[in-house]
Amino acid sequence: MARTQGSHSDITGPRVRDAALRLFAQYGYAAVSMRQIAREVGVQAGALYNYTPDKQALLFSLLRGHMDELLEAWEAVPRPEGAVARLEGFVRFHIRFNLDRPEAIFISYMELRNLEPANFAVIEAQRKRYESALEEILRDGQAEGAFSVPDTRLASYALIAMLTGVNTWYRAGGRLSIEEVADIYWDMVRKSVAIG
Repeated sequence: MARTQGSHSDITGPRVRDAALRLFAQYGYAAVSMRQIAREVGVQAGALYNYTPDKQALLFSLLRGHMDELLEAWEAVPRPEGAVARLEGFVRFHIRFNLDRPEAIFISYMELRNLEPANFAVIEAQRKRYESALEEILRDGQAEGAFSVPDTRLASYALIAMLTGVNTWYRAGGRLSIEEVADIYWDMVRKSVAIG
């Protein structure tokens, strides 16, 4: 396939990323070739190397872009007073953010294992930053006497896994709205860490 006349890197580059995201989410990183990505975008396979050095770099770029976006969005969330209110804010943020990005969430969990060690270390450090934000809320809640959590790190892993799991079953237009889901999950989280 010839390059589309008048195409530009600021248009084609994002199309390459979008196509890779869709294909990786649908078929898995290992099963997708650069040729398939090129076909999806409508360029010759060799043209992809104008936008990414290789498939590994493309996967890393997608995962890092997702984590950059997540951390930036979380940093912009107002921090209310008190650990209970901050925990509720975290729960609602996590659900809303993830439900808007099902493919990015899927590959960021399922394809993490396909990163080369140096790339894995970068993404793992970003994930730890996010997990630490929740762990800090849980520790503050312990100090305030609002939460009873035997191990705040383990609890943060469990809560993030539970909240991220919404993506496996939620469908827009289904029985529950995103806000109703967030209300129910907040109630479950609150009860799981509450005193008594």
